[in-house]
Amino acid sequence: MRTKLFAGVAFAALMIPASAFAQSSGTIDAEEGTEIVVTGSRVNNGVDGILVPDTSKAKGVLTQEFIQRQAPGQSVNDVINQLPGVSFQNNDPFGSSGGTLTIRGFDSSRISQTFDGVPLNDSGNYAIYSNQQLDPELIEQVNVNLGTTDIDSPTAGATGSTVNYRTRLPGQDFGVKLSGSVGDFDFFRIFGMVDTGEFTSFGTRAFFAASTARNRSPFNADAKVEKQQYNGRLYQPIGSNGDFISIAGHYNENRNNFQGSVPLRTDTAAVTGGRVVGPASTNRFPITTDEREYTVASCTITNTQRPGVVDAANTCGSIFDERFNPSNTGNIRVGSRFTLADGLTLYVDPSYQYVKANGGGTTVGQEARRDVFPGGGTANCNTTANSATVSCQTGYIGGVPYFGRDLNGDGDLLDTVRLVTPSQTQTHRLGLIASLRYEISPTQTVRLAYTYDRARHRQTGETGFLQFNGKPFDVFPVNDGIVDANGRVLQKRDRLSFAILHKVAAEYNGDFFDDTVHITAGLGLPFLKRNLTNYCATSSAAGFVECFTDDSAAQAAYLAGAPAQTVPGVGTFAIQGPQQRVLNYKKALPSIGYVADISSNFSLFGNYSKSIQVPGTDNLYNSFYFPVTAEQANPKPETTDNFDTGIRYRSSQVQAQVVAWYTDYNNRLAQAYDVELERSIYRNLGKVKKFGFDGSIAFQPIREFSVYAFGSYLDSEIQNDVVVGRTTAAGPLGPIGSPIYAPTAGKREAGSPVYTFGGGAQGSLGPVDLGVNVKRTGPRYVYDTNQPVQAIVAGTTYEVYGAKTPAYTLVDLNARVGLEWAGLNKNTFFQLNVLNVFDELFVGGFSGNLNQGPTFSPTGAITNYGTAPNSQIGYPRTFIGSLVVGF
Repeated sequence: MRTKLFAGVAFAALMIPASAFAQSSGTIDAEEGTEIVVTGSRVNNGVDGILVPDTSKAKGVLTQEFIQRQAPGQSVNDVINQLPGVSFQNNDPFGSSGGTLTIRGFDSSRISQTFDGVPLNDSGNYAIYSNQQLDPELIEQVNVNLGTTDIDSPTAGATGSTVNYRTRLPGQDFGVKLSGSVGDFDFFRIFGMVDTGEFTSFGTRAFFAASTARNRSPFNADAKVEKQQYNGRLYQPIGSNGDFISIAGHYNENRNNFQGSVPLRTDTAAVTGGRVVGPASTNRFPITTDEREYTVASCTITNTQRPGVVDAANTCGSIFDERFNPSNTGNIRVGSRFTLADGLTLYVDPSYQYVKANGGGTTVGQEARRDVFPGGGTANCNTTANSATVSCQTGYIGGVPYFGRDLNGDGDLLDTVRLVTPSQTQTHRLGLIASLRYEISPTQTVRLAYTYDRARHRQTGETGFLQFNGKPFDVFPVNDGIVDANGRVLQKRDRLSFAILHKVAAEYNGDFFDDTVHITAGLGLPFLKRNLTNYCATSSAAGFVECFTDDSAAQAAYLAGAPAQTVPGVGTFAIQGPQQRVLNYKKALPSIGYVADISSNFSLFGNYSKSIQVPGTDNLYNSFYFPVTAEQANPKPETTDNFDTGIRYRSSQVQAQVVAWYTDYNNRLAQAYDVELERSIYRNLGKVKKFGFDGSIAFQPIREFSVYAFGSYLDSEIQNDVVVGRTTAAGPLGPIGSPIYAPTAGKREAGSPVYTFGGGAQGSLGPVDLGVNVKRTGPRYVYDTNQPVQAIVAGTTYEVYGAKTPAYTLVDLNARVGLEWAGLNKNTFFQLNVLNVFDELFVGGFSGNLNQGPTFSPTGAITNYGTAPNSQIGYPRTFIGSLVVGF
């Protein structure tokens, strides 16, 4: 069967290089050339934009036909929430404020997301920023590998799933598309795109697009979001055999406040004497829908600077919702295909990315200097005579900046002043994916690939002045950071990282047994290098640092006075000063899969792959606390063994798939994150085993009507208890230095739903299209210990939130009225989207942490619990209306 279709398949794959199921140009042709993928056939077009490709990997694909019915400007990560195994919690209804993504229990730092082959995960911590994705009008299709990556994937962090989406090709004819949208919460968006059509005798064509959007937070009217985006693509076909060169550019700018992140606790006066909904640590999560929109009191302080008087810092700008989370991101992407000889094809996809972004809060800055010797503070340094002593220094010490100069202009050095102190990141990233594909015969191909990724990751923490109302003069303090008495810019962190990946890979594709069995086998060998320089001293295992910029005398004074550190199992050692460390990782990553045709519609498939995640920069910089010879200074990489097997049915009316999967983790990292301290402590969960089932079916009995259903189940089991501390006195746990364990053995991983299921329907009645999407998301454990959120008050332990967040159901409606009856173009229509139709109150995204960060007595007994974790509030019912004009 495959031989009969191969010629047509290969021709279609050559001629339509953007019809992709994977990220790089080489992987596109490699998969399309060996599958039953006949562009234009109803089998491959799927059912109403939902497609189940016939590969050895468990995949789901959503095309522009599905994407364009969703809310305008929506993040592509919210769109894929309608695929089995995917769980995404959007921070707002519009896709501009971020969100939380998991796939089969893999959180976003373990999922590779690519955009025309460009890796979108942060090069330092592998995070995915869902509010910075491509405008959905420009996405040709998005495909999700539910449990594995591609052999040439440019990732150092994906231990499981991938999300790949590709930009549309410019149209061959001139065309214009304009869209305007308005909605609840002052939402307003404009999108415009122009296709040039072919404008040279060589068939050159291009498109240019721009959009702007703004809204306020659904939860706090004072929190704003503004976003603008610009895109373009130039496409040049070469000859008549499918060769091409494509150059594309993208720029996205966000200016938004943090919003809707509140402590995950619902206790009121019974425990604490009273709590209200809001973002502060003394607040709680809403209990009713009426409580979702809370008020943060406005704050304006007049100039009260008084010479010779101690002036205290005000609180303006300190509330979580007043903090800014700005970003400027851009990239240039090149894709190309060159036929070198019959059956020999070269693919070259270089790219460049730029990121300038920050996030964080405020800090009370000190005009005084700091006594850096043990037990020192500001008191010993307030007089002119003492401030000149060797122990009185300027710097970012103990989480506080000490400037040694007048900050508020009143002529003294007695005051404290609130400053904006975000964590600034600037990244320059070069990438290349190249492969050479050779067709041995019509049914046998091999491919050699090379992937390069080099990110220069500069992480700083400059301070900036706030206006009297708490808003920063510049949301990017890195542009003009505040200097100390020595003219040096103070920073709360100061580090330079180079994340470098070299990856070579080989892949074989072949058909056997009269073309009824297709085999894919590959081997990737990544060489990963982390060249890390910390210009500050590391004073704790949580990554706390003491920064003196380039003031070597102040740094030396601090290190000379710092007490020795003693850690059970490590020994006694000095505080680690500024230094450079280079770590190298490599791992052979095999993969093998098959597709076996049972009939013309049914097929069996299976796949095995090994994946790796190198420790992220935050984890590695935390390890700088330990001497380089200590085991803790060399965190181990995560590895996974991923297995998929299932059965598919594909026809022009039905696209269906059922999958069973299993993942075996080694060195599974977990973190405990403090939103106020803005830093994480990492623990190794060791071995984790998880398995589950995914399934979906799309059915279109007639052209005017289709239905879709999907579901998934996830079970995971942490194999061992995790060491979270050591005793400092003998007791029930044993002698001094006995391990203190978090009870994680036999527990589920936190943050991922136990099950999801849902579906949808789409129908056409003349000029009117109506559709509905439904998704039920199961409960999610808050902690890996599967324990409730707790508080100790006056010696009594209270449960302030349960062990799991409740399941919730979201229903979304879409309606479209074509305006051809009014004499307008068929591409002109009015669209209405209604999100969360029944206004369900639900817990949005949160980080699944190891535990609640308890403190222990010397003998290991819990004496207190850390603050409750923060969670996003699920967005309320939202109406969005759009007028789209195309010609």
